[in-house]
Amino acid sequence: MKNTIFTGAGVAIVTPFTEDNKVNFEELGRIIDDQIENGTDAIVICGTTGEGSTLTHEEHAETIDFAVKHTAKRISVIAGTGSNDTDYAVKLSNEAEKSGVDGLLMVTPYYNKTSQAGLIRQYEYINDRVSTPIVLYNVPSRTGMTIKPETYFELSKLKNIVATKEASGDISAVAQIAALCGDNLDIYSGNDDQVTAIMSLGGKGVISVLSNVAPKIAHDIPTLYLNGDYEGSRKLQLEWLDLCNDLFVDVNPIPVKEAMNMIGWNVGSVRMPLAPMNEASRAKLRATLERHGLIK
Repeated sequence: MKNTIFTGAGVAIVTPFTEDNKVNFEELGRIIDDQIENGTDAIVICGTTGEGSTLTHEEHAETIDFAVKHTAKRISVIAGTGSNDTDYAVKLSNEAEKSGVDGLLMVTPYYNKTSQAGLIRQYEYINDRVSTPIVLYNVPSRTGMTIKPETYFELSKLKNIVATKEASGDISAVAQIAALCGDNLDIYSGNDDQVTAIMSLGGKGVISVLSNVAPKIAHDIPTLYLNGDYEGSRKLQLEWLDLCNDLFVDVNPIPVKEAMNMIGWNVGSVRMPLAPMNEASRAKLRATLERHGLIK
């Protein structure tokens, strides 16, 4: 059995920007503090929701370093350091390690993609060049490829690969992964609408977009399940399903940043090529936030 980085909810935290499109570290610090105060179990920095793909190398490294220092060991910090350039993924991972992160979130290669054999080769290469636990990230809708259960089994044998963020949406595949890998691979839901379902297959929690706007709820859904209150987890999952869905009414993280600004945070806009939401989607999102009492 490998060590578990966290159980419960890790927030796939947004990267706030100033009006002149620079990283707003002051606001990021406030958000991190609020997340911790509301029970969030881990900070996942510079992932998809954190717009890691449009951060410069310097911004990426500085944002990770800031998150580690500001969190100050209160909870775990997992840094998004994956790339479709294997050597760059190693470079960024090594820099994140120097900052003292607790885990590395490693997305599969995108655009150039690879075969299943190529995936094993990539992750073996990275595994041998880092000393920090790796969380695989399977998100076919973004990358155009998936990690097959049999490939997960091979990857779970590597000493530094301890977990996966499963955002394929395929519950049958998650069941196969759990059956094949057992205690050698922790599974986190990568979709807020599937947390309770994945917990029922042995999942350890969620890496959550919802947590940005409702951290206590995102924390409670998996934590209730872990504590044996399966019905409480199920009810909360279904009660907040509408917001889980509406946070993806447009390309992530467009809706969640809109929602945070509506609530009263100052996270700024998304970077291009992402674009602001249309008025119909914005009105739908606002109505859902109002329904849950997050804005008045």
